[in-house]
Amino acid sequence: MPKLLHLNCSPRADSESAAGARVFVESFRKARPDWEIDAMNLWREPLPEFEGYLLEAKYARIGGNGFTSSQHDAFAVAERLALRLSLADRVLISTPMWNFSIPYKLKQWLDVIIQPGLTFRFDPAQGYLPLLKDRPTVVILASGSDFVTGMNRGRIDMATPYLREVLRFIGINDLRFLPIGPTTGPAEPIRAARDAAHRRLVEMAARF
Repeated sequence: MPKLLHLNCSPRADSESAAGARVFVESFRKARPDWEIDAMNLWREPLPEFEGYLLEAKYARIGGNGFTSSQHDAFAVAERLALRLSLADRVLISTPMWNFSIPYKLKQWLDVIIQPGLTFRFDPAQGYLPLLKDRPTVVILASGSDFVTGMNRGRIDMATPYLREVLRFIGINDLRFLPIGPTTGPAEPIRAARDAAHRRLVEMAARF
């Protein structure tokens, strides 16, 4: 059964990114009722800290050394998280923008799964090479600023270029970003931005 992996990166169930994701997933289910939805809430998923045996396992692998039993167990957690991404035919990431970039839970997930020999490898002649196959990926990015019209109130979007580059590093190039904003301020611009984004999400999901 084909699978859509949904990474929910907001701690608030009523957030704009979560609401946009619900619109997308509902439309996607109608278009592809035979697909499995693997919903992964990064605030409820037990993500390991990148230290201790997991950190040791990374450098053991870089050095071409075998794992101890403790390192093996720690690295297996990272492998299971990376496998959920690897098995997905499509990916949906719904996230708020925090302090110009992404929430630390999304960064933590990326830091855990981006491991040598797991999602990338290094070749002395060719440099860094991705190990994941490309797959269509939609990123819903909600922000207090308006990055659609350019009325961004002086804020800089560092989330989009970071996610584009870090996902490309492991092999995911087929990326589509859907900004939602502003999410703060007067009610009418918020409503208009939300409605416009939700219309686009319905259209995108139907073709995704």
